[in-house]
Amino acid sequence: MQAKGTHHIAVAVADVDEALATYQDLFGAVLDHRETVPDQGVDAAMVILGGNNIELLGATSPDTPVGKFLAKRGPGIHHIAFEVDDIRASLAELAAKGVTLIDEKPRRGLHGLEVAFIHPENTYGVLYELVAYA
Repeated sequence: MQAKGTHHIAVAVADVDEALATYQDLFGAVLDHRETVPDQGVDAAMVILGGNNIELLGATSPDTPVGKFLAKRGPGIHHIAFEVDDIRASLAELAAKGVTLIDEKPRRGLHGLEVAFIHPENTYGVLYELVAYA
């Protein structure tokens, strides 16, 4: 699999509005896009900070993946996302190498992107997301 580069770094937060205000005040972040993605249980805000994308993730309920992450670990870096040209081919290549995939097929993410997650057991405890423009 060949990643084009880092698409974004996601930070789990208890309150997206508060985090957004903090990132804007402290770092001059600019809101790029805000959306609730019901099937993932997230309220997400993508901000641009110095040419980098930071995704602020809040849980829509405690039983969502981000809600469980916050309950177990508290706020902090949730995942790093790599952009790829062909997400299906990338997933097939990783599966062929024995990588455990959280998503065997892509699903809809923020901005209508296709996304899929790689289990952190294969990547030294880091949750990675693959992102492709649909």
